[in-house]
Amino acid sequence: MSFIQVKNLWQEYGDQVVLERLNLRVEEGEFCTLVGASGCGKSTFLRMLLGQERPSRGQILLDGAPLPGEPDASRGVVFQRYSVFPHLSVRDNVALGLELPRSPLLGRLFGGAKREARERAAEILAKVGLGHALDKYPAQLSGGMQQRLAIAQALIMKPRVLLLDEPFGALDPGIRKDMHALLLELWRETRLTVFMVTHDLSEGFTLGTRLLVFDKVRHDPQSPNTYGARVTYDIPLNDDRRAARAAVAALPPAVTGGLQSDSLGARA
Repeated sequence: MSFIQVKNLWQEYGDQVVLERLNLRVEEGEFCTLVGASGCGKSTFLRMLLGQERPSRGQILLDGAPLPGEPDASRGVVFQRYSVFPHLSVRDNVALGLELPRSPLLGRLFGGAKREARERAAEILAKVGLGHALDKYPAQLSGGMQQRLAIAQALIMKPRVLLLDEPFGALDPGIRKDMHALLLELWRETRLTVFMVTHDLSEGFTLGTRLLVFDKVRHDPQSPNTYGARVTYDIPLNDDRRAARAAVAALPPAVTGGLQSDSLGARA
């Protein structure tokens, strides 16, 4: 049985169909990168995996059971915009993820429990390269450092699935390369199942073990919202990289955006 199964998934908002007939099987530990034209439902699918949205039809199974209807500790998420608390230190931003579930009324732990939470937060922050910034505040961090903080917030709960919605889209190219190396290192260490939305095909090719291309199969020029997108290409990237490059090079221009196959680098 696959770790995650997506069965005949549809998402509709009134008369607008965003996703239709989406079927997918993902094994535990896979790194799936999601690409496609803007508005084709990639982020919608990510929100459904998180539990922020319920499908109009179909279902998502996690280990054979229906996916919990609300976000929980099994799924961590990192968005492009940093979801940090500006009034808390770096360490307290991360420790809060452990404190809130155990103290939902006060939002704080005390004594030994608090020390343990702060120690675990410091360990995670050291892994993402922020061990030197425990007592700083988010406003004192660069964009790349804030995104490292957001990743630490997601990892502190030890999720089984990590969801990334264009997490590096606002970063400079040099910082993005550093973040790619960090993400791959963390993935190899934790063997999380990762879903990452990106508009950068080269990024998706370099990071993923599997490239999922979202696109509409059916079109009606007179009624553009009638049909939704689905996964039209499912390209394995972890074995024959030459074959993968050829498959990516054959993608339609709406997906590739004119990107040439020789610009697709090997995994870092």
